Amino acid sequence: MKRLLSLFIIISLFFSHVHSSDQSQWRGPNRNGSYPEKNLLKKWPETGPQLLWLVEDLGQGYSSAAVAKGRVYVTEMVEGEGSLRAYDISGKLLWKKVYGKEWEKSHSGARTTPTVFEGRIYLMSAYGEVFCFDAISGNVLWSVDLQKQFDAQNIEWGMTESLLVDGEKVICTPGGPQVTIAALNRFTGKTIWTSKTNGQTSGYCSPILIEYGNMRLIATMIQKSIIAVNAADGKFLWQYPHATDYDINANSPIYQDGFIYCLSGYGSGGEKLKMAADGKSVQKVWQNETLDSQIGAAVLVDGFLYGSGHKNRGWRCLDWNTGEEKFATRALGGKGNIIYADGMLYIYSEAGDVALVKPNPNAFEVVSSFKVVKGSDPHWAHLVIDEGRLYVRHGNALLVYSIAK
Repeated sequence: MKRLLSLFIIISLFFSHVHSSDQSQWRGPNRNGSYPEKNLLKKWPETGPQLLWLVEDLGQGYSSAAVAKGRVYVTEMVEGEGSLRAYDISGKLLWKKVYGKEWEKSHSGARTTPTVFEGRIYLMSAYGEVFCFDAISGNVLWSVDLQKQFDAQNIEWGMTESLLVDGEKVICTPGGPQVTIAALNRFTGKTIWTSKTNGQTSGYCSPILIEYGNMRLIATMIQKSIIAVNAADGKFLWQYPHATDYDINANSPIYQDGFIYCLSGYGSGGEKLKMAADGKSVQKVWQNETLDSQIGAAVLVDGFLYGSGHKNRGWRCLDWNTGEEKFATRALGGKGNIIYADGMLYIYSEAGDVALVKPNPNAFEVVSSFKVVKGSDPHWAHLVIDEGRLYVRHGNALLVYSIAK
């Protein structure tokens, strides 16, 4: 009987990875920081959750891990060259593929988190080169240089965008006077459509796909604007001014039921916009400058926004309907990135704390926390949850914890 039970457990674990999702998106399946995981721990041991495996020889990078089909993909930079690594679910290195030049200037390192979709991996370098890899072999299937193809203009800290896959299309934001957004064929790299809006450069933002009535829109932030185009043909729909110091608009918009929320750092804060019935215009519902996350984003949970400030340092909660601030605290350094899963907030502070926090609009309730002591450089990579595991990237280290019950 014990042998049968052991065999059943082994088979169950095998098939849980074989049949796990073959897709991996920036900040979860809807790009809003919410992960669909269930049966996760509601409290961690005093020393933190169990560390399953650790890699400490990665090159420089601020990108998160991408996990799909029992494989873990992560980008890095070594001596100016960017490469993509693939690990199995136990932490064994399967392959490493160099893809080209990466960012050696200010805050050097690989930037973008890979997007995995149906056996292919898509990523963009800081110099605007888009690559498509085979997810099994790591071979490059095609590449497109956005600066050459679309006269794209690079930006001060390098182009930083996790590519969006929509059906047969890969969506990217070259930016510049000729092409703001482009759709490439995800199988060949050929151009399907281009969209020119206002000539602004990209703004470090990863776009989102919105289904609104019978429309499908792509929304993103660029140099000084929030914009939307038709996903089918790239037709320009609307723009809304959103200017920040240094033109950094790095957080993907959050969408729910016809409303879009966009936030940035440097005291600019965020706006909640309402889309018109035809999807061709927006109007401001409210604005709040206190929640001004620079690169840590926010999450929407049960009618409340949770995130951290930048110039206005502190973890904050806003009422989704009114924009009213519910609390502010400088606990855990008051700055970092945030995701949500199975009824709990997961916070990774720039001070190196990983914390499990109960969503509560009236108070900042830390249930458990631990320090990330491995790795190098700033704690900027966003957390990832997949199959009961928490993935934490800190520069040259990738740490994988078990957070399943």
